[in-house]
Amino acid sequence: MKLFPFIPVVALLAFNFVARAEVVSGMSVVVNDDVITYGEIADRVAPRLDMVERRFANDRVGFEEEVAKVRSQQLEDLVDRKLILHEFTAAGYVTNVLESFIDDEIKKKIQSEYYGDRARFIKTLHAQGMTYEMFRNQERENFIVNYMDYQNVDAPRKFLISPLKIEEYYQDHQDAFKEQDQVKLRMIVISQPDDGTPGQARKIADEVLAKIDSGVPFAELASLYSSGSHQGEGGERGWVDRTYFKPELAKVAFSLKAGQHSGVIELPEACYIMLVEDVRAAHIKPLADVRTEIERTLKGEERSRLHRQWIERLRKKSFVQYY
Repeated sequence: MKLFPFIPVVALLAFNFVARAEVVSGMSVVVNDDVITYGEIADRVAPRLDMVERRFANDRVGFEEEVAKVRSQQLEDLVDRKLILHEFTAAGYVTNVLESFIDDEIKKKIQSEYYGDRARFIKTLHAQGMTYEMFRNQERENFIVNYMDYQNVDAPRKFLISPLKIEEYYQDHQDAFKEQDQVKLRMIVISQPDDGTPGQARKIADEVLAKIDSGVPFAELASLYSSGSHQGEGGERGWVDRTYFKPELAKVAFSLKAGQHSGVIELPEACYIMLVEDVRAAHIKPLADVRTEIERTLKGEERSRLHRQWIERLRKKSFVQYY
């Protein structure tokens, strides 16, 4: 399949972001007494274009649709940000204490990351296309947005999730808690030599297998002979499902019963010997094992809902005009 040239497409899309205005600084949205320019939107979208291009390497229509979604999302994020910053100012939070705090935080950053060398810090900013004033304003806005989000979403309430909601979520999302067939495994891996000497790995593996059959502990032999990062753990791999293995190895592993070991499995890259210490059939995780996970998920969903409600309240009392 012939790939269409993406660099021109990216350039064209980037141009389209500003084509609705005569200059990059043209207004896209007015939020109260502030504006969002086409340039701001393009700056937010640009870092994400490479990832979108990789995902839609052979799909120009999909690429353009996804870029449009990214642009829309980044625009709405910018609108939300302007609303929050306006609310902070309107509420009278702006004080000299805030400005001093921001300056102190930047000083700490320079001290910890640039050894106190302010000139080096500013030089790094310039290499990134930023001035010190731009960086300071960015840090100031980030602090304000995080502070306001905490004050209006987290601080006024505790996210308490009832046991009933947890149980309902568990019953409604059984597929999310399915476990496939698993084996608790140890494995010895004898890599084929780089020089390609025929039969060398197999010879060593056969000797190791003979020692296992004579009663030498599998873990001890794995620590001595196995290659790879699991050697120090006696070849232990823990509980694994079929996706952990190459098909040839999975077939053998799941044919063994608890306590059984395989023979030598010879593949082009290595010889393998496996010990199945235990077997666990496919099942759904019990609620007790996933309760904390579900509670964390539900708290996140509740927080997102309350955040959206807060932003919607800000939008209703603000002036937002799209162009």
